[in-house]
Amino acid sequence: MARQFGSVSDAGQLGLGARVVVAGRGGCTALGSYLRFPADLPLAGRRVVLRLRVRRFTCEDVSCVRRTFVEQVAGLTRRYSQRTERMRSVLAEVGLALAGRAGAKLADVFGMRISRNTVLRLIDALPEPQPQVPRVVGVDEYAMRKGRVYGTVLVDVETRRPVDLLPDREAGTVAAWLAKRPGIEVVCRDRAPFFAEGARIGAPTAVQVADRFHLWRNLGEAAERCVSRHRPCLRATFVESVPEKAPAPAESGSPWPTGHRFADRTRAKHATVHALLVAGHSRRSIQRQLGMTYRTVQRLADAARPEDLFQGQWQNRQTKLDDFKPYLHERWAEGCTNAWTLWEEIKAHGYTGGYGAVRAYLQPFRATPTAPAARPPSPRTVTSWILTHPDTLPESERLKLKAVLADCPELDALTGHVRAFGKMLTQLQGDQLPQWIKAVRADDLPSLHTFVNGLERDLVAVTAGLTLPWSSGVVEGHVNRIKMIKRQMYGRAGFGLLRKRVLFA
Repeated sequence: MARQFGSVSDAGQLGLGARVVVAGRGGCTALGSYLRFPADLPLAGRRVVLRLRVRRFTCEDVSCVRRTFVEQVAGLTRRYSQRTERMRSVLAEVGLALAGRAGAKLADVFGMRISRNTVLRLIDALPEPQPQVPRVVGVDEYAMRKGRVYGTVLVDVETRRPVDLLPDREAGTVAAWLAKRPGIEVVCRDRAPFFAEGARIGAPTAVQVADRFHLWRNLGEAAERCVSRHRPCLRATFVESVPEKAPAPAESGSPWPTGHRFADRTRAKHATVHALLVAGHSRRSIQRQLGMTYRTVQRLADAARPEDLFQGQWQNRQTKLDDFKPYLHERWAEGCTNAWTLWEEIKAHGYTGGYGAVRAYLQPFRATPTAPAARPPSPRTVTSWILTHPDTLPESERLKLKAVLADCPELDALTGHVRAFGKMLTQLQGDQLPQWIKAVRADDLPSLHTFVNGLERDLVAVTAGLTLPWSSGVVEGHVNRIKMIKRQMYGRAGFGLLRKRVLFA
């Protein structure tokens, strides 16, 4: 028997109706009433608590498992709830957006005091979502514990919204999910074998589409391996060394003439630093190679001429070595180039200075060493040049790539194949894939042959990926979002809770 009771309002004449449905053969008898104080949404930052008087009834049927009944106000209260329905829904939305800890902090700012665990419980209490069956679904994996536990995310590619999360990435699980939804016509996936097998078993009539981003990334990896095999060609192209300039003679009127040890040392350091900069070394690398401080390297690199650095109080200072310089020049011309021997000789003639001054003075007389050769580009750098569209490649990099390709026919052929594949991918010309594969087979490029072997094992899906407009790029975006949600939840992102947050957001 079901009975309907009248309005309930001792809480400020709210005029709220109450409906209690009692299942059983007996009747109900009113026992009395009591007050409930459910918390409601705050008003102007102040907490709001409703004072609600509700009636309580007892069932007269002895076989009824429920002895007492309390009337609920539809849309306002529920059993055992300390909050109104609209406050519960608002807190659940806050939890879906920010998770427990951040959601509790934001709710407290607005006047809704709640713990982070309660926020998560409100999310967990939400009903299971029932999304529509998609026509085009994207499948990809996400990591619950990277390297150990992986799950599967499925996204409606047309609406760009997640459809479901699966607790693993097994082919059987994916196949069972697809088999329950016969309306799926297209499955966008990467080249993982378990997704291919699951789509084949669960949706045999659906068209499988290989993701273009993964195809291009796999081609880039194969191209980098190919460039690495031809690393000697890169060294041969950039083997020419940049000759180091000899110390420039002092300009007329310069207080630092050629032959002064400070001037010559400064000119030598300036020339060495600028030669290394031209060769492609960074300032930090030069600092480590020459054993200088970074500030010294910076001063030498910023000076256009060594004379710009000639400052200080030691200009034109007389030294102990000045009277012995003609003798040193004469002995050097005779073939004696050992600084220690010359120092011993001038000591016998009355020189009282140290050996270091003699060695520093004789240093410019020696043959100027050649600067290090220009550093060849790394295989990854050359690969990036090859993968970049020629119209967007900077002029300097385009010239370097042209020099590399001129010295290595294999890399020239590789560049042609990569650019042909890029054109086929961007313009959706999948019908040209067999001709492209045949052209690759004709060249001696083992790394690219391995890539082609993988394409042939999944040729139907790859052709569809290079022909149809569908792609699983939107799925990659949701994978990144799942990573963010897991970081927000600080280890509380179990599968059930994570699934609710992903699907309800």
